[in-house]
Amino acid sequence: MPEGIIVKGIMGFYYVKTEEGVYECKPRGLFRKDSIVPLPGDRVVISVINKDDKIGHIVEILPRKIQLIRPSVSNINQIVTVISVKSPLPDLMLLDKLLVTAKKKGIEVAIIVNKIDLDEKDQHKIFTDSYKVTGFRVMSLCSLKGIGFEKLEDVLAGKITVFAGQSGVGKSTILNRIMDSYIMETGNISNKNDRGKHTTRHAELIELKTGGFVVDTPGFSSFELSDIDKNELKTYYPEFEPYVDRCKFGGCSHINEPKCGVKDALERGQLDLGRYERYVELYKTLENKERRRYS
Repeated sequence: MPEGIIVKGIMGFYYVKTEEGVYECKPRGLFRKDSIVPLPGDRVVISVINKDDKIGHIVEILPRKIQLIRPSVSNINQIVTVISVKSPLPDLMLLDKLLVTAKKKGIEVAIIVNKIDLDEKDQHKIFTDSYKVTGFRVMSLCSLKGIGFEKLEDVLAGKITVFAGQSGVGKSTILNRIMDSYIMETGNISNKNDRGKHTTRHAELIELKTGGFVVDTPGFSSFELSDIDKNELKTYYPEFEPYVDRCKFGGCSHINEPKCGVKDALERGQLDLGRYERYVELYKTLENKERRRYS
């Protein structure tokens, strides 16, 4: 039986891309019995009912590596986080939360600084310099003028990518430009029955010419850390790692302890002060949550 990936699901029908084309499928009843809902991004096994008309049934959902709630999609392996130089000003706390969660879940991250055409004082260089030390890929973009899209194409190649960032930073504009220029000519899902034409938008995987997929949704714009202990937070800041072995105390939080290698690096200008201060704020937020939980 063929295997494939669900690229779209709407009104109980799921469109599964296989090596033989895209099949319109209904899930077997056992999924409903077990309260399992197939998601875009799921790797599935299908049984073929009509090969010519590309009709089938989903008979098995293979184990998910990752699942997001909003948007409802599974098995993504990259988040492209978008901030803008201005209009709106960048929410760096949201960005840091996304980076922390991506590191925890083992998802690759790229950072886009968008709207550089509005940058009158080269502020985008400050943002890119402060985040390059993290090891995450950072790029500048102007979606209206098409600047930086060749680099973005390389970043998206071969990945299943969802975009994230605060409202107004240009995620939808970036996605629209990608879909105008980089989607597969054969990547459109059959709408022969016009299912979903006037219904609420659902997440959809759009295939790129470079072999990856992007999730056709503006992604998410609000975020809270969950399932992260305050003591593990530091491990999700890759720029701390070169200095940890210089800390006097094992388990150093890099906040209150003396002779801390991370704080020494901060004083020497080797780490970004703003990002460190947001780390301290996140640490204290998690600490307060734990205190309330056990009080």
